[in-house]
Amino acid sequence: MNFEEKCISIRKDILTEIGTLGVGHIGGSLSIVELLVVLYYKHMNVDPSNPQMEGRDRLIVSKGHSGPAVYAVLSDKGYFPKDWLLTLNKPGTNLPSHCDMNKTPGIDMTTGSLGQGFSCAVGIAKASKIRKDNATIYTIIGDGESQEGQIWEAAMFAAHHKLDNLIAFTDYNKMQLDGMVDDVCGIEPLSDKWKAFGWNVISVNNGNDCEEIDNAIQIAKKSGKPSMIILNTIKGYGISFAQKAGVSNHSMPVGKELFEQGLKELEGAI
Repeated sequence: MNFEEKCISIRKDILTEIGTLGVGHIGGSLSIVELLVVLYYKHMNVDPSNPQMEGRDRLIVSKGHSGPAVYAVLSDKGYFPKDWLLTLNKPGTNLPSHCDMNKTPGIDMTTGSLGQGFSCAVGIAKASKIRKDNATIYTIIGDGESQEGQIWEAAMFAAHHKLDNLIAFTDYNKMQLDGMVDDVCGIEPLSDKWKAFGWNVISVNNGNDCEEIDNAIQIAKKSGKPSMIILNTIKGYGISFAQKAGVSNHSMPVGKELFEQGLKELEGAI
C-alpha cells in the first residue's frame, strides 16, 4: 500500500465531513491521520465485517473530538457506508462529533471526556490479559489531555500490572483548545514523566511520517512494558488553511471557499 496516497484520501474524507457540516474539529483530526492509517492498514487485527470479533485489537481514541478522522478510516475500511460521512454531527447521525460506541460500528469506547478514554483502554488491556486473547490495545491521548490527573493514575496502574499489550500514543501537536500547551499548563519533560511511571517511551521526531510511526510500533511490541509513543505532530497537518489557523483550528468553520481550497490542495498532492 502507498501510505502517502492513502493519507491524502483520508484527509479528503475528513475535509468532506467537516465541510459538509460547515464546522468541526479539523486540527486534531488531521494531526493523527498517519497514525490511523498505519494502525488500521498494517498493524491492527480487526474485521470490518465482524466489528465485535472476539480477540480483536482495539483502538480507543481518548481525545474523542478527533472522531472525524476515525470515521474517515472506518468508512474506508468498510465498517459502514461512506455516505454516512455526510451526516457528521447532524440530527439522527451515527457519527456524532465525539466517538460513541453505541452509534458507530468499529468504535470500541465512547470518548471525549478527557482522561476517561485512556483509563478505559488500560482496563481493556487488563481484561485482555485475563482472557489471554492475545489482543493489542492501542490508545491515543492529546497533549492537553495529558494535564488530566486521571491519565497518570491509569499510567501507574498499567505499569504495575505489566500491561505490555498496551501501546499508547500522545498526539503532541503542542496546542489545545485554549492556547499553546506550554502556556496553559506545560507537560514537559514528557518523556521523563512516562519513564518515571514505568513505561517504555519512544519519541518520534516526525509524528506525521508513516515510516517513523511504523518503526516505533514494531519496537513497542517487543518492549515487555506498556509503551508510550510520543508523536511530534503538526495540528491541522496537510491542509494549509487549517495549519495556518493555529490554535483556532481546534474546532473551526469550514465554509464553501475553504472546503474547495483544501480539496484542490489535496487533489494536487496526489
